[in-house]
Amino acid sequence: MTDLQQILLNECYGQDRETRRYWYSPAAEAYQQFRPRYPQALIDQVINIAQLSPRSRLLEIGCGPAIATPTFAKIGCSITGIEPNPDFFRLAQQTCQPYANVELYKCLFEEWIPEPGQFDAILAASSFHWITPDIGYPKAAAALRPEGHLILLWNKELQPPYGVYQQLSPVYERYAPSLNRSYEDQATQVAILNDLGQIAVESGHFKQITSGWQEVNANYSIDQYLLLLTTYSPYLKLEVQQRQNLFNGLRQILERNTDTISLSYVSAFHIVQPC
Repeated sequence: MTDLQQILLNECYGQDRETRRYWYSPAAEAYQQFRPRYPQALIDQVINIAQLSPRSRLLEIGCGPAIATPTFAKIGCSITGIEPNPDFFRLAQQTCQPYANVELYKCLFEEWIPEPGQFDAILAASSFHWITPDIGYPKAAAALRPEGHLILLWNKELQPPYGVYQQLSPVYERYAPSLNRSYEDQATQVAILNDLGQIAVESGHFKQITSGWQEVNANYSIDQYLLLLTTYSPYLKLEVQQRQNLFNGLRQILERNTDTISLSYVSAFHIVQPC
């Protein structure tokens, strides 16, 4: 595992299970409303590569508030979704109510006991990095049929234009210097995601990685953008007053320019098969 891969993962699976179970509770509603969905063109590629159909049995690991679930439920396949966070689980139940082919369970993947070779595909939408690799990959491989597919979907963090980033940087340096990180352009986000996908092959349990990505643009109001930021882990870690001071400073800069902010991010997939 490269240094970058280790840095990417330590903050997630390095936390104890109970911390991970409730991590997103303070931002559950904002997460459901403002986290971006996955582009349909990307989903169509995934469906084709993984050969999903109404006859498929799909396991979704860490379905969250069901950001990606309805897109796959519309295929008609049988979906078993597991989600440990009680607030996400409640929102996922509401979202998936129209789909009789979706069954949800409130538990961690580490606690869930699947039957061997039960699923045609396993889906993890921006969630698999929360599972310790020495548990997640062998357990996922065992739950798949021999010709099954592990589908990893990713949406990287939404980025403002570089000029806006430069204006916001002094605010971060003043109130939250740990968040004043290097700008993630398209190439940087693709490289980070490629590293995450490569971990599946390096685990020794999967092979034949197929990847795809596209850059997506989105417009958010300033209020929506700040609520979006509350759903990212580095912001959840901040003390309440520190986060409020940071957001007040960000708002002042943003409101000088416009009522809306144009954002971009890379959305990607990695698909692998068990060895």
